[in-house]
Formats: sequence, C-alpha cells, structure tokens
Amino acid sequence: MNIENKDKLNQLLQYWHPGGLLFSSWLKKNGYSDQLMQQYRKSGWFSALSKGVMYRTEDKPTSFAAISSYNNQVNKGFYVGAHSALELSGFNHYVPMGKPVLIIGHSQEDEVPDWMKKYDFEYEFKFFSTKTFLKPQLITLNKGSVKTLISVPEQAFLECLLLAPNQYVYIDLFYIMEQLTTLRVEVVQQLLENTDNIKIKRLFLYMAKKAGHDWFNRLDISKVDIGTGKHKLVDNGVYLPEYMITIPKELYEYE
Repeated sequence: MNIENKDKLNQLLQYWHPGGLLFSSWLKKNGYSDQLMQQYRKSGWFSALSKGVMYRTEDKPTSFAAISSYNNQVNKGFYVGAHSALELSGFNHYVPMGKPVLIIGHSQEDEVPDWMKKYDFEYEFKFFSTKTFLKPQLITLNKGSVKTLISVPEQAFLECLLLAPNQYVYIDLFYIMEQLTTLRVEVVQQLLENTDNIKIKRLFLYMAKKAGHDWFNRLDISKVDIGTGKHKLVDNGVYLPEYMITIPKELYEYE
C-alpha cells in the first residue's frame, strides 16, 4: 500500500464510528474507489455487510450507529418512533417479550434497504411508514456518542396508537398514557390539528381525559377535527358517544 492510500485509510478510520457502516455512494463521493476499498478489504481493514455496505473488520455493527451512518452518508431520514422513542425519552413502561424491538419510521418514498432487514442487530427492527403527520415532530438525541433521530414523545405516543392493535394492545398503551404527565400542550395541540387519522385522535383524547392529565384541560378541543362517523376498534366493546368510538371493555373498565 502506497503512502497516499495509507493516508486515505487513516482519514477513513478517523471518520468511521464504532458500530457504524460505510456506504459505497458516500465513499465514491469522497474519493474512495471500489478498487481502493477492495484493497482495504484484502488487507483486512474492512468487511462487506452486503453489496455496497461495509463495516470495520472485527467490529460489530450496532443498531443506532448503523442507522445514523445511513442517514448521514446517504441523506436519509430513518428515525426511531413509537414506544422505542418514548423509551429513549425516559418513559420506560413498555416491556415487549423476547428480543428487544426497535420501531423505525421512514418516508414512504424510501424503501427499507436489505441490510436493515437481514442483519442480526441487537434489536429486532420493525418498520412503519405513514403520512398521517402533516408536520412531523422529530428531534436528534444523543444515544451514547451517536446522534439518533427520534419522534418527540407527543408524536411517539400517537404512533403507538397508529400501530395498534397489530403492534400494541390498547390497554398497555393506556398504562403508558398514565405516565405521560409532562407532555407539552402546544406540541400536542399542533399534532392533533395536523393529523388526519381520526382513530388515533379520538383514542388519544379519550385516553388523555381518562388519565386526568392537567395538560389535557389546556387543549383547545374545538380546533381538533375528530370526524363524524362511528368507528369500531373491537366487536362487543363499549361505545363512547363523546368520541364516537367503540373501545375494548377492558380499557373502559380500567380505573
């Protein structure tokens, strides 16, 4: 390996982050040809995770670092959402059985790459995509030394409602709602006014009122469109005239 290639290797090693990945499109833009990367792989510095995706040999890619690498290098917006975002924000009240799950949201224009689906990360990835939130509320959070894009708690809970009942049980989500005493009323208001999913708006308002949160009383419900038609979540449930929704009896009777 000549001096120039050694210098470029040192620069790459300085850029690389533990647990992270390197993508061929970014490498080419920064002067690392396929031939050069093949040379680095033969020398044992890097290994291929999948086509066009590499990691540092003897390092193990990690969930947050890998997603952060992808977003930064390929200009994507994959983010942690639903209960996973709530956990990162300090609300640790949902405990799924088995391997921990990381709920990942993404634009409907972006397909989930194969390496995200196939690699055995420390979390089980579950993906969702929606245009429900006309003005998505995302923030960047430091997960260790990795910057991670996540939903704010207010949106994260609405995402939980969106993914129920396939991903979550309604009564479990109410247990979480009971803990959400610090939601910001102005963020909740904006999300409810700019969310087109009638089901999750009705459920959110019902659960927030049932939980008795102070911030609920400061919402301007008159500005939240909850539609006109009836909606049934379950058969043989309890119908709530105020929200025109039929909910599980277990949720209605819980005190």
